[in-house]
Amino acid sequence: MKKRLVAVLCTMTMVLGMLSACGSKAENTGNDAADNTADDAAVEDAVEGAEEDVSAKTTFTVGFDAEFPPYGYLDENGEYVGFDLSLAQEVCRRQGWTYVAQPIDWDSKDMELSSGTIDCIWNGFTMNGREDEYTWTVPYVDNSQVFVVAEDSGITSQADLAGKVVAVQADSSALAALKDEAQADLLNSFGGLQEYADYNTAFMDLEAGAVDAVAMDIGVAEYQISQRDAKFVILSDYLATEQYGIGFKLGNEALRDTVQATLMEMVDDGTFMQIATEWGLEGSVCLGNEN
Repeated sequence: MKKRLVAVLCTMTMVLGMLSACGSKAENTGNDAADNTADDAAVEDAVEGAEEDVSAKTTFTVGFDAEFPPYGYLDENGEYVGFDLSLAQEVCRRQGWTYVAQPIDWDSKDMELSSGTIDCIWNGFTMNGREDEYTWTVPYVDNSQVFVVAEDSGITSQADLAGKVVAVQADSSALAALKDEAQADLLNSFGGLQEYADYNTAFMDLEAGAVDAVAMDIGVAEYQISQRDAKFVILSDYLATEQYGIGFKLGNEALRDTVQATLMEMVDDGTFMQIATEWGLEGSVCLGNEN
């Protein structure tokens, strides 16, 4: 009952905020004012339509990239596992929901979310730069974008990547960081930037010498390095820093609030840190890690 009341209050606050925004835009004149009012109304309708009756919920479907270990991936037994999926399973257990792991094409994640095929995107999902596109939980992982190279490559800094071929996953945070205006000089110095559908394939090409470096999330980089006999290193000068959150359809605050409250319960009783430790991510999480 308390959770439902909080969700209702959050919704009221959100609507009042949008009405205030509409009022400020109405000070425009002519066709621009009419267009802005229409746009605001469309956004308001979409956000209000996203709100969910959590009390009637029985199934929770998590959208994730099945090629993104250790956050979510297909293991050697043919099962979908990972840090984020373990967290989601525990949330479902506590809420009495049926847990469903739904692998998705990362390029199609927004379509999957808006259509209702999935309830959230929970898979090392970067909040930075997407703050207004989804309804987010609090951040739970501090992440960095890094470059991985072969230990004997002679590459010791970003400056050494000049003229080199760098691999990156399509539609990833690393790609967004590289295309940021602040990194224009670095990007232009590369001999080539090659996009991959997943990091497993990119790492295979790094092992084979087809590319000289891979730009990727540090947690994924550490996992990939630990799984291979070949020797790789992470460059000490990071490309960017960011935070991970759980992304819900914009306006679906009721479901977000329920999942977030359950996640915080897991932080308070130590379950969150226990799961993080099992996946070797205790140094990356920013919840339950105040030391």
